Amino acid sequence: MLTSFDKELLNILQTKLPISPRPFADLAEVLGTDEIVVIDRLKELKEQGYLRRVGPFFDSVKLGYAGTLIATKVMEGYMESVALAINEYPGVTHNYEREGKFNLWFTLLTPDMETQDKILAEIRNLPGVENLISLKANRKYKVSVQFELK
Repeated sequence: MLTSFDKELLNILQTKLPISPRPFADLAEVLGTDEIVVIDRLKELKEQGYLRRVGPFFDSVKLGYAGTLIATKVMEGYMESVALAINEYPGVTHNYEREGKFNLWFTLLTPDMETQDKILAEIRNLPGVENLISLKANRKYKVSVQFELK
């Protein structure tokens, strides 16, 4: 169960994480507590599944990165092992199971096309992967989602 402190912390964290040498100390000051309390609480919230990651979003194209959405056809009985293997690659932001022929989708962000091609070749060869399609974006859409916890 989230406490009122947890909700306030998560609300601030979504869009107002300070860019500073000690951002959690700065958050603690806003919340009227100390840095250790903030860090410990964030660790617990992550362990409990309320928080997936804490970090910035960058304009990957301006930084020279290549991104793509991948549709993967995974054989029955292999979904969990394939999803876990995919999650081990740096640059995979998330994956999700879908209904239909292509039943596991994920996004991949790499520093260059060579790295992307190498990773996708490895994933194509995972046991249980029958097919894989890379759906490169022609236009970028960014949706900002914020959850106000009350």
